[in-house]
Amino acid sequence: MKVPLLDLQAQHRTIRDEMMAAVERVFDSQQFILGSEVTEFEREMAAYCGSRHAVGCASGSDALLLALMALGVGPGDEVITVAYTFFATGGSIARLGARPVFIDIRPDDFNIDTDLIERAITPRTKAIMPVHLFGQCAMMDAITGISRKHNLPVIEDAAQAIGADYGARRAGAMSAIGCFSFFPSKNLGGAGDAGMLTTDDDEIAAKLRILRVHGMEPKYYHQFVGVNSRLDALQAAVLRVKLKYLDAWSDARAQNAHRYDALFAEAGLEEVVTPIAHEGMRHIYNQYTIRAPRRDELLAHLRASDVGSEIYYPVPLHMQECFAYLGYGAGDLPESERAAREALSLPIYPELTPAMLEYVVERIGDFYRG
Repeated sequence: MKVPLLDLQAQHRTIRDEMMAAVERVFDSQQFILGSEVTEFEREMAAYCGSRHAVGCASGSDALLLALMALGVGPGDEVITVAYTFFATGGSIARLGARPVFIDIRPDDFNIDTDLIERAITPRTKAIMPVHLFGQCAMMDAITGISRKHNLPVIEDAAQAIGADYGARRAGAMSAIGCFSFFPSKNLGGAGDAGMLTTDDDEIAAKLRILRVHGMEPKYYHQFVGVNSRLDALQAAVLRVKLKYLDAWSDARAQNAHRYDALFAEAGLEEVVTPIAHEGMRHIYNQYTIRAPRRDELLAHLRASDVGSEIYYPVPLHMQECFAYLGYGAGDLPESERAAREALSLPIYPELTPAMLEYVVERIGDFYRG
C-alpha cells in the first residue's frame, strides 16, 4: 500500500467542476488582481474567523511582514516569538531590521511557553508573535494578559490554524492582527501562494490595504513605503470554493487523528507520543505530529514502506546559520531542540481510508518491534 503525506488530487476530484467554473469566471472577467473576487473572499473570511476585517495578500509570509509593518516594527525593535516554527515567522522580523527574540515551547503541544514571555520583554520589545503550530491555538488567555499588562500588540501566526478555536474565539481573531497562509498543503489551500490578515481595528485594516499596494493611496501617491503583495483573483476564486468545505475537511482530519490515537493505543506502542488536543479547543490538525525515538531511522523505514512523512522542523530558528548573529547556542532552547530531534508528521488528510491509517501504524509497529 502507498500512503502519501498529502494527496491533493483526491481532494480536487471531489470539487473539480466547481473549481473549473470559478476559474472560468475569473478568465471571463479578465480581472486578475484584487477586484470583486478578492473583496468577496475577504468578506467571507472575516465572517468565518469572526473578525471585522480581512485583507488579502500574496502569501502567508507576506501577511507576517505586512502585520509587522502596520505596527511600525523596524530597526532596533524586538519581537518575541518561538524558534520552533517555519522560517517565515522569524524571517519576517529580521527582514525589517528588527531582532527576533526566540523563546522556548511547551513540550506538550509545541506552542509558545507563556511562562517565558515576560522575562524576554525589554524596553525595545515592540510585539509578541505566538504561533498556533500544527493546527492548535497557543494559550491565548495568558498571552493577551501579558499583552495588556505591558501594552504590547500581539500578532497571531495562524498560518497552520485556520478554523482552530480557543474556547469561543477563533484563531486570528484574538489579537491586533492574525496572519494566514493558503499554501496548497494547508487545510484551506490555494492553487499557489496566497495569504490573509484579519483584524478588528479599522485603522490597521486601512493601513494594511495601503501597504499591500506599495503604500499607495490614492493612485501614484504614497503615504508609506509598502510592498507589492496583492491577492490574485484566481486564488480568491479557488479559495472561495474551498472555504465552503473547510469545516468538513478539518473535522475529517480530527476524526483521522482520533483513529490514529486509538490505533497507537491498541498497538501498545509506548515509544510513540501522540499529539495532545487541549480540552475546550478545536484542533484542526494541519499536521498530526508524533514524538518518536530514533526518529530519523523511523522516517527512513516509513519511506521505504511507501508511507509519506515529514520532519517539521529539523533545525529550530535559533540554530539556523542566518541567525548566528543573535548569539544563541545549543542548549539555549532545550524543548525546541528536543522537538527538532523527535517530531515526525504523519499523513492526516481527509481522504485517508481506515486501511491506510492502519497501515501507517502497522509499519511504525514493525519498526519498533524489529
